[in-house]
Amino acid sequence: MKRIHFIGICGVAMGALAIAFKENGWAVSGSDVGFYPPISTHLKNHGIYFYPGWHPEKMMKYGAPDIVVVGNVAGSTNPEFLCARENRLKYKSYPEVIAEHIVQKNSIVCAGTYGKTSSSSLLTWILTKSDMDPTYMFGGISLNMRFSAKIKDENKNPEWSVLEGDEYKTARWDNSPKFDHYSPTHLLLTSVSWDHADVYPTEESYFQAFAGLANKIPENGIVVACVDGKNVEKILDRAGAKAKIIKYGKKDGDYIFNEVNQSKTGISFVINNGGVKYKISSSVLGEHMAENICGAFAMAKEIGIETKIITEAISNFRGIKRRLEKRYEGKITVYDDLAHSPAKAKATLKTLRSIYPKNKIFAIFEPNTGNRTLQSIPGYAKAFMDADEILIPTLTKLKNNPEEEHFDGEKLAEVIRENSRQTKYIPNDAELVNYVKENSKIGDVAVFLGSHGFRGMIEDLVAHSYVRIADHA
Repeated sequence: MKRIHFIGICGVAMGALAIAFKENGWAVSGSDVGFYPPISTHLKNHGIYFYPGWHPEKMMKYGAPDIVVVGNVAGSTNPEFLCARENRLKYKSYPEVIAEHIVQKNSIVCAGTYGKTSSSSLLTWILTKSDMDPTYMFGGISLNMRFSAKIKDENKNPEWSVLEGDEYKTARWDNSPKFDHYSPTHLLLTSVSWDHADVYPTEESYFQAFAGLANKIPENGIVVACVDGKNVEKILDRAGAKAKIIKYGKKDGDYIFNEVNQSKTGISFVINNGGVKYKISSSVLGEHMAENICGAFAMAKEIGIETKIITEAISNFRGIKRRLEKRYEGKITVYDDLAHSPAKAKATLKTLRSIYPKNKIFAIFEPNTGNRTLQSIPGYAKAFMDADEILIPTLTKLKNNPEEEHFDGEKLAEVIRENSRQTKYIPNDAELVNYVKENSKIGDVAVFLGSHGFRGMIEDLVAHSYVRIADHA
């Protein structure tokens, strides 16, 4: 039996890839500095051996792995990484593993600052429902599909793959974007707004990465691009893409979506393509999801899938965990969302404000590493205007970056407070949850925004939301 070991297995994408190898008959093990639901739960449920910390003897417990997948969590002095090198084991970054075990001759890559996970998971669902049997990987947990990744089966020969194209660096030894490894023949470009300042210190360097991606699409390929963001047009112009360009948006493009209606139960809208209108309905939330659905619809139709199959798949699409996932609805409503940047938090809060125009919204926010740098501060301007109160918890300790290069929770609260109303730094988790409970009334909304698991705060608030809610209605 082949063996594979993941250094940093509890990342969303790494965990999905680990489960895919397990399902394909590999013996799988992994390590990480911390384990958080829902990824840790999925790993456990699939019988994957994992442990906290870096322990070469545990990595080698059942024999030398055939492949060691090295996540960005592993620095150059990581004991397991050093063990792999010293023992001349085959080690790779996870984009390199994806390139070898998932990418097919028709490779659809969904890329963009935001919207790429929802778009790639929806496209995977559409292709699956059309019996195209794609291999795939997206960085989230689908509410429709059992797995978030599927590797090649030696007994099958599918022609299509769908991949979430992350622009973050490939590995410690490779600063190129992850999506550079995916040999794209088709590109769905959702958005381009400067992010990951720790990897792309200037807006120009960030734009160049996406221009390079668009330029990779061959002449017989397709680029489907959202033109609502001004930067996407700039990227297309700069790239000089050789492929067929299909545009979509709210007002302009080959595919135009409008008549958007949203409620607490979902969205409905119309897609107009060449004068033909298609009625779309979905249980997912947010006008931004209408945009993502329109892009996936356009790509699916352009590669030849029947529109009836596409619209039926969309109507049955339930979305991704931690993408405006409603965790509780009672006296207050609790949402969980992976909005780990100010731009993503702004979009999520805009959606919630449109659904709850008169209700108080508490936003509990923790940014990712790149949005804790001094360079990221301009991005926070007016990002939280749709929240009534912004609460900053203790920020999860950074794994490999010097603390002095990043600001802490107190400084983050200060940055946000310059443009928003009430912003508080509450470093004690129990006190933060209790603050929401004590200062909420019937109909209010609490949304947790960030890539980490919030250390049980969500579960605590959900479990006790019926207790001691101040009833000022």
